[in-house]
Amino acid sequence: MAQELLIKSYLKQLRLPAIAQSYNKLAREAGEANMPYENYLLALLEMETAQRDQNTTRKRITGARFPYLRTLDQFDFSAIPSLSKGKVLELSRGEYIRAKENLIAVGNTGTGKTHLAISLGLLACQQGWKVRFYTAAGLINELSEAQAQQRLSRLEKQLARQDLIILDEVGFIPFTPAGSHTLFQFCSGRYLKGSMIITTNLEFERWTEVFGDERLTAALLDRLTHKCHILEMNGDSYRFKESLRRQEVMA
Repeated sequence: MAQELLIKSYLKQLRLPAIAQSYNKLAREAGEANMPYENYLLALLEMETAQRDQNTTRKRITGARFPYLRTLDQFDFSAIPSLSKGKVLELSRGEYIRAKENLIAVGNTGTGKTHLAISLGLLACQQGWKVRFYTAAGLINELSEAQAQQRLSRLEKQLARQDLIILDEVGFIPFTPAGSHTLFQFCSGRYLKGSMIITTNLEFERWTEVFGDERLTAALLDRLTHKCHILEMNGDSYRFKESLRRQEVMA
């Protein structure tokens, strides 16, 4: 009994909760199977390592602040013929993040751009990358508030540590001149330093409708589209089709 209490105490001090939870059960199984001591130790270490990896991945996913979770296998590629499934699967490996390249999904409302962005962001978390999700308006608001509270430099450093920033809904609402400048400064700061996934319902030539300034828009697009993967996602709205299906079922 004293020996067991000592073992648990040492495991707690060493912060090995998975081993503390399972060492007794594995010891019995190892004894029954005449398992060598090295194999028993390896099994314990593998269990602890796997648990730590899972915990770290969960923290990255929580820290990304996705509005909801969607996986790539839930995406209906057949509904968007213009979208190359092969290209998306290639991107899902995360090499574009390693290369500090951008990804822009362009298409009309309801075609799954946000779903795709979240799915790729979730995979990036699982691959060990640090990810942060924002709507365009949300990022502008957070940067503007930080500037007003004189903590912009600290926030910029925090965001610079993110391997991937997801910027959703660019083009849904026009920005103020100050907001446009804030977003331009942020995107310029990440140029060749970190990856971004951007979703937009506007073709590039219409971005002046939300940014206002033609020269600023051109400069922004020049930076964003350099070393960039562009996914065209035009098609019928998922949400509209789902609504029609529900009405058919209720009829």
